[in-house]
Amino acid sequence: MGAARPNPIQWLWYAVGGRLPERLREWVLHDVTCRTWVWRHAARSTVLIGPISLACLLVPGPIEIRLGMVGLAVLVGYYFSFSYMEENCEHRVTKHGYAPGTARNVRRAAREEKHAEAHAQARARYEARYRQASSPDSDQT
Repeated sequence: MGAARPNPIQWLWYAVGGRLPERLREWVLHDVTCRTWVWRHAARSTVLIGPISLACLLVPGPIEIRLGMVGLAVLVGYYFSFSYMEENCEHRVTKHGYAPGTARNVRRAAREEKHAEAHAQARARYEARYRQASSPDSDQT
């Protein structure tokens, strides 16, 4: 990833759905594809859910009701945020000029690269155990 990062004001704008300047395009792709992309999504969601939750505390009434409203706002907010997490990330990436599906493909490629050796070893064990015994050359009685 390059050195270009958004400043705090730009990041807040990005967190609420705004578009960043073209020079930060690579950072946006990194933001939604790095290994901490889920935590980053949670941070962006908190920027939206936090003020709504705090506003619930200002409603007149008993504190138990207000705290219940806060809890419900947080629960529903994060539920929907995480339910549509991948779609939200894809929308962010396409908004910044990438083709639809780019973030998903980058994450998949990184996952496959990370686990390539383990998959190759598992495949070799499978082949040695099951394919060798069922080959036409083996002696079956």
